[in-house]
Amino acid sequence: MIFYKEESYKIVGAAFKVYNTLGHGFLEAVYQETLEIELQRQGIPYEREKELTITYDGVELKQTYKADFVCYGKIIVELKAVNALDDAHRSQVYNYLRATNYKLGLLLNFGCPDELEKERIVL
Repeated sequence: MIFYKEESYKIVGAAFKVYNTLGHGFLEAVYQETLEIELQRQGIPYEREKELTITYDGVELKQTYKADFVCYGKIIVELKAVNALDDAHRSQVYNYLRATNYKLGLLLNFGCPDELEKERIVL
């Protein structure tokens, strides 16, 4: 089963537009700002640096998580600007999904010189 196929396709399309325009080599903050511009242009609903509540065994924690983006009110989008994604990046998104009960996270890496790295992480 693929969660939010159309929505995630649109988000990744916006990320490809940013990558194809800028290439690799910028800091993550530059990609956050440019992806925000592209999400606006494409009419994709999003919240940038959305503060998410984390629960533990039914108890809401004081600690929160700020997602780079939450799109469509249900997809966590985490950006990186590193040479290659590794298991620590994947674990980070997976843990955010578990803690917030969201079902889908998109891990997007703009730092790879060959292409935009993209991974769907499903809870």
